[in-house]
Amino acid sequence: MSKPKTVTKVQPRKSLTMVAYEQLEELITTLKLEPGTVLSEAALVDQLGIGRTPIREALQKLEREGLILILPRKGIQVTDINPRKQLLLLELRRELEKLLARTGALRATDAERLQFESVADAMENTIDHEDHVGFMRQDYVLNQLISKAGHNEYATRAIGLIQGLARRFWFMHRAEAADLTLCTRLHAELARSIARGSPDDAEHAVDALLDYLETFTRATVDPNLLSR
Repeated sequence: MSKPKTVTKVQPRKSLTMVAYEQLEELITTLKLEPGTVLSEAALVDQLGIGRTPIREALQKLEREGLILILPRKGIQVTDINPRKQLLLLELRRELEKLLARTGALRATDAERLQFESVADAMENTIDHEDHVGFMRQDYVLNQLISKAGHNEYATRAIGLIQGLARRFWFMHRAEAADLTLCTRLHAELARSIARGSPDDAEHAVDALLDYLETFTRATVDPNLLSR
């Protein structure tokens, strides 16, 4: 009797739109494209080596997330950073992320739990080299995992609208008040609490992380700006 064949699950390839989106999101959130920068669609096609349609679709997604403005007949402008809105964003993020962390701890698949463990390890590997860009890349991966592991499409859509803005704010002000070791460990603990299936620990990890981010925000901007 022949042995049953082992079926290997093939990961779907990313669409060109997603490839374009991820490249542009990193350029914006790591400030290689600074706030106020005006770009053209044609220049981005040349820079990324990706066709016009995927670039256009990626730009539409970035506009929905508040990272760019599409100006008819003028081009694409990277949005400014608003400190007061950052606190409002964190207020919403806390509640959304607690929901997603709790449901992720309960609903994540075995494969997703392994991914959470993997990204926690990868994040901690950025500490010794003070690799802020490397941390940002792993943070993006973790955000995607958290948004999907709860298997709630409405929460996934909602949190996707604010993640890029939050990431860019942290990167812009990292030299002023960021503690990469602490920040990384808070993220890693969140990832591991979801991986081990502990919803209460996951919620507590979100609160610890958001407490840090709120303190960080208040420490890096003029208090007068926060009161406007």
